[in-house]
Amino acid sequence: MYGRLPGSDTRRRLRRAAPALLLGLTAAAGSVHAFTITLAAASPKTVYFQIGQGTFTGTYCGNGCSYAPPIVQSAGSAPGTNTTINQVSVSVAANAVGNGTAQAMTTNSTQSQSFFDGFAFCNTPNQLYIGGFYRTTGNGTNTATVTATVPVSLTDAGGDAIPFSQISWTSSGNSDAGAEPFPAGSFTGTSVGVGSIAQNQWAESCWTFSYKNSVVPVAGTYTGRVTYTISAP
Repeated sequence: MYGRLPGSDTRRRLRRAAPALLLGLTAAAGSVHAFTITLAAASPKTVYFQIGQGTFTGTYCGNGCSYAPPIVQSAGSAPGTNTTINQVSVSVAANAVGNGTAQAMTTNSTQSQSFFDGFAFCNTPNQLYIGGFYRTTGNGTNTATVTATVPVSLTDAGGDAIPFSQISWTSSGNSDAGAEPFPAGSFTGTSVGVGSIAQNQWAESCWTFSYKNSVVPVAGTYTGRVTYTISAP
């Protein structure tokens, strides 16, 4: 299903470093659906996953694409490797620390456009892009799953800690509605499933992060890194 009008290292398992979470404390045309679209089966088998900044030659569905699934990859387009580790951060004013009012977080990623078709899907710095594709040489019902590996806490230089469970996110995208392939969630454990991509499918969402602000830590800068892993059969 697709619900927007067009804008103008291949492995079975791909591991990507993802946004560091940085928290500073001183003493936020027609029926539309979540953007998932069916791709034509093709060789080679390819898994591409991106969170924040990514690298892609051209767009998957280039000029002249009919947008009628299944979609064939445009000649000359290809995913690449990007080692950027984006941050999501918030600075909480001293008079607001621990008052229970959630604080909106922002990202230093500038990736707003989808590499599927160049559409401005996410709104930076308030949203972080997450998406990619899982293409195989034949049809089937397999699924590539994305898992977040999460530290127990964000910590500062002195060893003080804030539970990672204070961080959550909502999920959406411009001209988008319905169930997201990478839905809203929170870091409720050290291994968290955050979404999936069906076989021969492109899928993407935009995450908006929030800090719960229900604890009162000492003043400082707290950091932690989440690593996202995509796994396919």
